[in-house]
Amino acid sequence: MANRITKVSTRTGDKGTTGLADGSRIDKDHPRITAIGDIDELNSVIGLLLSHLMPKDIHHSLAEIQHTLFDIGGELSLPGTRRFTSKMTSELEKQLQMYNATLPPLREFVLPGGSEATARCHLARAVCRRAERSAVALSKHEEVNDEILVYLNRLSDLLFVTARVLARIENGTETLWRSSRLTRTE
Repeated sequence: MANRITKVSTRTGDKGTTGLADGSRIDKDHPRITAIGDIDELNSVIGLLLSHLMPKDIHHSLAEIQHTLFDIGGELSLPGTRRFTSKMTSELEKQLQMYNATLPPLREFVLPGGSEATARCHLARAVCRRAERSAVALSKHEEVNDEILVYLNRLSDLLFVTARVLARIENGTETLWRSSRLTRTE
């Protein structure tokens, strides 16, 4: 396989533009680059989460998700291509069903926290939701594969459920939100 990146410091982005996979250049603050950057950040946060000990099935799942996120970034960096399919989302849905079956139902919202791995999983969920918002924003200006939007939506669900599973594995408890009553001043 040929080298994809032969030189890291090219200086071609010094004036605020960056190159896409098709060779075109766009501004670094373009919604497409924002979406790609948010996907990259999500991948990095998941990589950080993977530095913690966890069950092999969860580790494997998250590692596969990293590859899929790279695929999504690749598709977004090549406007007009559609390679991402619903197959990846179907896999997330199977995992969601499996993990949800082990969890008690929620009656309140869960506050992010717990062990370090659980908290990082909640952080990954929040970054995933931002990446989804960025992809939706891009889709309002340019064509975006709908399957990517569905995948990101389902991935945020899976990350939330995975955080709940990790909390139980680590003998942690979830902190549930307590609704505070605001008093009105008149």
